[in-house]
Amino acid sequence: MTRLALLAALLVFAGGLASTPAAGAPSPADLEAELVCPTCKTTLDQSDAPVARRMKQIIRARLAAGATEQEIKAELVAQFGPAVIAEPPKTGFDLLAWLVPLGILAVGALGVGVIAWGWSRRRSDEPPEEALDPALERRLDSELERFDG
Repeated sequence: MTRLALLAALLVFAGGLASTPAAGAPSPADLEAELVCPTCKTTLDQSDAPVARRMKQIIRARLAAGATEQEIKAELVAQFGPAVIAEPPKTGFDLLAWLVPLGILAVGALGVGVIAWGWSRRRSDEPPEEALDPALERRLDSELERFDG
């Protein structure tokens, strides 16, 4: 019985591996989401400009010829310039495009933490509630009993 279960698990695992695409062969949709149309400055998957259609044809033709993602991107950068890559480089001055949003997020989280800490400290400093006047407390109890009963 355990051999049968092991064999079934192995077949399921092997079937899952066979259905995943090869790491070096991206789909045209993947590349179109990572490249920008030089005319309208939107990603190729959102653009219908003539240049974008031409770039999509180049991508499909190069994928059919067996080119890798890096080769296709390098060819398009050579033809249209480095602005066609949607993701900024992670070197030099362009590194700021990656670090500034992370810095803003860290400062915001720190600010929320400081505010929350301040609120938690203020609550413990509140004076205790004063006791009600005994006559007023008896009157309140009698009114509440009237509504409850």
